Amino acid sequence: MTRFRRTATAAAALAVTAAATAVLGFAGPASAHVTVNPKEATQGGYARVAFRVPNESDTASTNKLEVVLPENAPVGSVSTMPVPGWTVATEKRKVDPPIEVHGSQLTEAVSKITWTATGDAAVKPGQFQEFPVSMGPLPKVDTMVFKVLQTYSDGNISRWIDDPAPGGEEPEHPAPVLTLAAAAPEGAATTPTAAVAAPDDDDDDEGNGLAVGLGVAGLVAGLAGLVLGGLAFTRTRREPLAKA
Repeated sequence: MTRFRRTATAAAALAVTAAATAVLGFAGPASAHVTVNPKEATQGGYARVAFRVPNESDTASTNKLEVVLPENAPVGSVSTMPVPGWTVATEKRKVDPPIEVHGSQLTEAVSKITWTATGDAAVKPGQFQEFPVSMGPLPKVDTMVFKVLQTYSDGNISRWIDDPAPGGEEPEHPAPVLTLAAAAPEGAATTPTAAVAAPDDDDDDEGNGLAVGLGVAGLVAGLAGLVLGGLAFTRTRREPLAKA
């Protein structure tokens, strides 16, 4: 009986482990991928985004990241934030037509950004690293798709280059996507606050007439009370004299 209980307990433990693996997604390496955060920005503006890079290997570290900017959406100004322990290099390409930035016509735009780890700064198993970038003015397109190559210390390369699927399903190796919303038109009218209606002239006249009428009525009532009070006082004065 004891051996049977041990066997049943081991089987139950294996079933729980398998269920946890299926639910948490530990079975496959594609559970995490390179993303851009935030995922939304505004056309024509500047944005600070960060490429978030998780390490999916159990034995190797991520020591290189290459981000290719979309050719159909060139950006005039691209700058990177220093990441401790990483060097950064940019590549440029010719653009035609030129990009206008603050009244200047630029004929070149950044096409690729490469970060390389130095020393012990590589992203180790179970860790992630963010690589911030400031860019703008953002082009007037709906989305910017960044092709990313993630290199590991053992020589393996994860290629996050798949475009978004038309049906909304996530591809096997999705590329980071930045969604761009149209900017609000300049001088757009705001919803006016409801104004309090001014009283009509006729309403003023009616109100004034009513006030005058009430005043006259009050005066008449006051005079009547005064007269009645005087009569009562006179009667009171006469009654004692008559009894005497």
